Amino acid sequence: MAEKWRNWARQQSCSPVRVERPESEEQLSEALARAARDGLRVRPVGSGHSFTDTCLTDGVMVDQSGMGRVLDVDRATGLVRVEAGIKLHRLTAELHRHGLALENQGDIDTQSLAGAMATATHGTGERFPNLSANVVGCRLVTATGEVAEIDEAGDPDAWRAARVSLGALGVISEYTLRCVPAFRIHRVDELRPVGEVLAGLDALVAAYDHFEVMALPHTDQVLTYASRRTDRPAAPPGRVAAWWNDDVLSNAGLGAACHLGRLFPRATPRIARAVTRAVGRYEQLDDSHRVYAHRRRVRFTEMEYAIPRVHAAEALERVRALIVDRRLPVLFPIELRFTAPDDAFLSTAYGRDTAYLAVHQVARAAYEAFFRAVEAIMDEYGGRPHWGKRHFQTSGTLAPRYPGWQEFQAVRARLDPQGVFTNDYVARVLGPVGASPARPRTGRADRP
Repeated sequence: MAEKWRNWARQQSCSPVRVERPESEEQLSEALARAARDGLRVRPVGSGHSFTDTCLTDGVMVDQSGMGRVLDVDRATGLVRVEAGIKLHRLTAELHRHGLALENQGDIDTQSLAGAMATATHGTGERFPNLSANVVGCRLVTATGEVAEIDEAGDPDAWRAARVSLGALGVISEYTLRCVPAFRIHRVDELRPVGEVLAGLDALVAAYDHFEVMALPHTDQVLTYASRRTDRPAAPPGRVAAWWNDDVLSNAGLGAACHLGRLFPRATPRIARAVTRAVGRYEQLDDSHRVYAHRRRVRFTEMEYAIPRVHAAEALERVRALIVDRRLPVLFPIELRFTAPDDAFLSTAYGRDTAYLAVHQVARAAYEAFFRAVEAIMDEYGGRPHWGKRHFQTSGTLAPRYPGWQEFQAVRARLDPQGVFTNDYVARVLGPVGASPARPRTGRADRP
C-alpha cells in the first residue's frame, strides 16, 4: 500500500509511488537515478509547512529529513556549509554554539532549510533581505543523479535561480550560507491605535531593526512587535509571563477564539474585542533565534502577498475594511512585515523594497472567498504571492510580475529539460519547461 503524506495544516495530501529518505548526497543521487530509470517524476519535501500543493506527487517523494548535518563552520568568514534538510531550529541552535547566527529569520523555525529557501521565506526588517539572499552557493542533484556546484562566480544565472527555485530545478543537497556573529534582540510587543501606527509607519520601520504589525480584525488596535539588536545580557521573560503570552494568548486562547468565531460567526466582533482586552505589553531580551521564532500549535491556512512597500498602509487599511464591510468571521491578525530587495529571479522581493501582507484562517474554517477578495486587492499593487502559501495565480498572471522570469525559465530548461521535478502546482505557476509566456503590462501591476 502506498504511503500517504500530509502537510502540516492537514489540508494537502498525496500517495507517492515511493518515498525516498536519503541520508547522504550519494544516496540522494542514487534515488534520483532510480526515479529516472523508472520514468517517475520527483518532488522534494521538507517539513511540509507549505500550505499549497507544492510538494504533492504521485511519483517519487524525496524526504530530506535525514540530511540535516552542519558540515563545516568558518567563524572567521561566517561561511557555513550545511545539508539542505536541516530544520531551522536545529540550524540556529548549532550556529549559536559556534558564536554565529542567521542575519534574519521568520517567526516559525520548524521548516527545513531547503523548503524555506525554495519559497523565499523571510523575516522582517527594512535593511534585511529574505533568507535565500544569504546563500553563497549550493550543490544541486539533477534528475540524472549528477551533482552541480552552483555559485555566483561559476554560473550566476543558475545561482540566482537556485536560491528560490520551488524545487523545480533539482534537489539541493547542500548550502553554503553567509552568517553573522551571534547577537541578542530586545523586543517589545504592545497594542497601539491603528491610525497612529499607519500614519507613522515609515518612521517606525526605520526606527527599529525589525518591525512587524499584527492588525486585530474588528478593532481599531494593532499589536506591534518592535525589535532592536543589543549587546545587553539576556533577560528572558519570567515563566508566568511567557506562559501567558506563548501558551495562553498566542496558542490556546487564539485557537479557542477562532473556533468559537467559526461556530458563531455573528459574534466575531465581540470575540475580537474580548481577545484584544486580554493582550498586554510583553518584552523579550534574548539570543536572536530565541526571539525570532515562536511555537505555533493552532493549525491554520495562510495567504501572503509581497507588494511594493510604498503601498503597505493603504493595502492594510483596505483589507481591514474588507473584513468589516463583508462581516467576515476573521479573528486571526493581519500580518504586515518588511524586507529589503534582492536579486533572486523568483524572489518575492526581487528588485523592490517590499511589504508582506498575510491573512490567515483557522483550519476547517472557510477561507477561499476571503482569500480571493484579498488577492484581488493585492493584484492592484502587482502583488507576488508567497510560493508556499495559498494563492490562485497561474504562470500567465505571474510572469509579468517577475523581471527575471524568462531567465529563470532558461535555467530550468537547462537543468531539468524533461520536467522531472514538475507536479501540478509547478506546472500551474511556472508553466511547462521551456515556455516563455508574453508579458502584458497593464494597470497598477506595473508600479515599482
